[in-house]
Amino acid sequence: MESVKKVVLAYSGGLDTSILVKWLIEKYGCEVVAYCADVGQQDELEGLEEKAIRTGASKIYIEDLKEEFARDFVFFAIKANAIYEGTYMLGTSLARPLIAKKHVEIARKEGADAVCHGSTGKGNDQVRFELTFYALEPHIKVIAPWREWDFTAREQLIDYARTHDIPVPVSKEKPYSMDRNLMHISYEGGVLEDPWNEPDEAMFRTTVSPEKAPNQPRYVEIEFKEGVPVRIDGQEMKADQIIMFLNRIAGENGVGRVDIVENRFVGMKSRGVYETPGCTVLHTAHRAMESITMDREVMHLRDSLIPKISELIYYGFWYSPEMEVIRALVDESQKAVSGTVRVKLYKGNCIVVGRKSENSLYREDFATFDQDTVYNQSDATGFIRLNALRLRVRAMLKGK
Repeated sequence: MESVKKVVLAYSGGLDTSILVKWLIEKYGCEVVAYCADVGQQDELEGLEEKAIRTGASKIYIEDLKEEFARDFVFFAIKANAIYEGTYMLGTSLARPLIAKKHVEIARKEGADAVCHGSTGKGNDQVRFELTFYALEPHIKVIAPWREWDFTAREQLIDYARTHDIPVPVSKEKPYSMDRNLMHISYEGGVLEDPWNEPDEAMFRTTVSPEKAPNQPRYVEIEFKEGVPVRIDGQEMKADQIIMFLNRIAGENGVGRVDIVENRFVGMKSRGVYETPGCTVLHTAHRAMESITMDREVMHLRDSLIPKISELIYYGFWYSPEMEVIRALVDESQKAVSGTVRVKLYKGNCIVVGRKSENSLYREDFATFDQDTVYNQSDATGFIRLNALRLRVRAMLKGK
């Protein structure tokens, strides 16, 4: 086994990483430096430093990345309308390249021999983390315990934690996995592995059920500048503040729950349940803003790239050359996407009810069904006949 003197461990305080400090020391006899990225886990960070040190870490870094996460990653996905398989808004996927980038920076700072993550050998996160590691530090040694150790089930990890007196936030009675950040909360595994099982209402943290949402709608206005949200109800906010504010009011109105079976990059299907209240509103509002400010062919070109962009994010290729090109294209497409959108939140629904922009391409005098002076309806005859020509030729050939 290759010698390792110091390893930087991606540490969340969850089940896997809670036991990893002890396991790494036992397995490699190395110093373990814990690293936790604060991307909006909130109360999950409480007591993390004490826990890491008590279980054997020599030190722990806890870095506040919420603003950078929202500004450079989440808002890009909003601009690109990136939604994987038409449903998943990529909350976990977007956080991974940022977390991994900072992970590499700390490894360099500490002079570490290796980096370590707690992702399973069946999931997407192992790919996302390691593709970023290698893209930024080509010769880094990566330790992936789920591909090395003898544990085969989460119940065994729980037993290991109890044996070594390591507190963990799950039990055998409630073993589903949860990942939380500023953008969303994801739930998977355990009782959720049967796609016929409806999630227990008590599981949800940031949204009320539509049945329990207020009987009166909540209106909110979102102002965009070049595709990026900058003000809510006229108040300027930082990127992370916008998401947190919308998380609260959208969650109160039951907006943002998704229950899907998705296709993992490694080849299997997986059932996931997600709460993404604030960004559900942002996606809806951004689309509405584009509808009046974006050229048709530019929009259709960008839309044709949505599946590719979503796959690149989901698969972990954020730092790939193709993603650099696509990001430049998306940014260019958004230069005129500025203005204000008004939405209505009501019992799980986010409904666009108004949009306005100084860059609007919508012209009422062109679109009106009343008399106008800019559109000669008889011109449509030639337009239609020219576009129908190939169809008529094909029909004549078939008839022949």
